[in-house]
Amino acid sequence: MSAEVVGAGWDAPAWRESASHWVAEQLGRYGRRVTGPVQERIRPWSLVWRVPTGDDDAWFKANSDDTRHEAGVLAALARLAPGRVPDPLAVDAGRGWSLLPEGGRTLRDALAVAPDPGRWERILPVYAELQRASAAHAGELLALGLPDHRPEALPRLFTDLLDDTDALLLGREGGLTPETHARLRVHADRYARDCRRLADLGIEPTVQHDDLHDGNVFVTADGPRFFDWGDASLAHPFGTLLVTLRSVAHAFELPAGDPALLRLRDAYLEAWSDRHDRAVLREAAALATTVTTVSRSLAWRRALPAADPARAEYAAAVPGWLEELFAPALV
Repeated sequence: MSAEVVGAGWDAPAWRESASHWVAEQLGRYGRRVTGPVQERIRPWSLVWRVPTGDDDAWFKANSDDTRHEAGVLAALARLAPGRVPDPLAVDAGRGWSLLPEGGRTLRDALAVAPDPGRWERILPVYAELQRASAAHAGELLALGLPDHRPEALPRLFTDLLDDTDALLLGREGGLTPETHARLRVHADRYARDCRRLADLGIEPTVQHDDLHDGNVFVTADGPRFFDWGDASLAHPFGTLLVTLRSVAHAFELPAGDPALLRLRDAYLEAWSDRHDRAVLREAAALATTVTTVSRSLAWRRALPAADPARAEYAAAVPGWLEELFAPALV
């Protein structure tokens, strides 16, 4: 499948006709049909259509080349952890297309009505069980194109990223200064040691969402469902806490070390307490939330095709997350 068809051709009439036909065909398998014009959102990494069907809407997503794995990974997770991700109506993994049912209310919607960071204490253990259920299927997930961000792989990815001065906007507005770039070069050996220590703690790598905040969780009567897996990688599971805890701290104005954040960390880690000492789990969480800043930077670089002029709006996220390697830990 060419790049023109998969990503760069989203505005092309032939691509839109093909995608519309696929959506209509897949809906027809469920006795549903498109009943009006779609609502469209385009970002450098994906196109999303909200498709009216007369009853609940359906959602069509087309990923860019470098995030195309999301469709196949989502289908795999629906099988490996039933009820914990939206069950796709249809997936074309080769083209990076997925068709999803209406998901309902997000956790963000729920927190806007009743603000309470403690809601995460019930959600994070469910997510942790999804990760544990997926750990034995790492090879399958990698074969689907899930990026490899395991601790053993991250040091090389880090040094390669430091060589990509265009992505880092080196010396340009919003980018790394030469001084920070040099500091990161010096830090590479320490980073590699942290990754080795994290790997040596013996916690299995698995799927890691990498952008798990309240806008990416549906709240349903049957429990949470986790969506938007385009940033995901095969990685140390505890890297998830980087974005989750930062998002909670920001939303509720919580300082580093706040007891509410510690409770969330421990509620999440409990899923691994049958195999590992809690002190080891906390050490791993501290290391993982540090080294995963590089994973976040890599995810943003993947999401921003170099040829897409719209990337400029988001490009500072690549160097920005890399700088966060030196930020103090929240927990």
